[in-house]
Amino acid sequence: QVQLVESGGGLVQPGGSLRLSCAASGSILGIYAMGWYRQAPGKQRELVAQISNSGTEYADFVKGRFTISPVTVQNTVALQMNSLKPEDTAVYYCTARVLSHTTSQIDDYWGQGTQVTVSS
Repeated sequence: QVQLVESGGGLVQPGGSLRLSCAASGSILGIYAMGWYRQAPGKQRELVAQISNSGTEYADFVKGRFTISPVTVQNTVALQMNSLKPEDTAVYYCTARVLSHTTSQIDDYWGQGTQVTVSS
């Protein structure tokens, strides 16, 4: 089993900042990529940012405002969100592409999500 646990969501005013963290644990042989998606009410889930051995990838709507980076704790990734806008309001989901020791397969795993609300 592989678990992803997100933290750091909350309520922030427009123009403010939040930092999300995601920690992967469990039966992990290797992690190929970690990233963040978001889903607003009535909308499809969309990629926000992703980091892998190939580098980083950002959605156009967060370029220059959000930064994804690994942290010193193993299997943990952070998403620094600056200059937040009301349209950034959504549930943010962490995802990881993991080679599991249990299954010996590479699969995508998801966290339960953390709410980010940008409002005055």
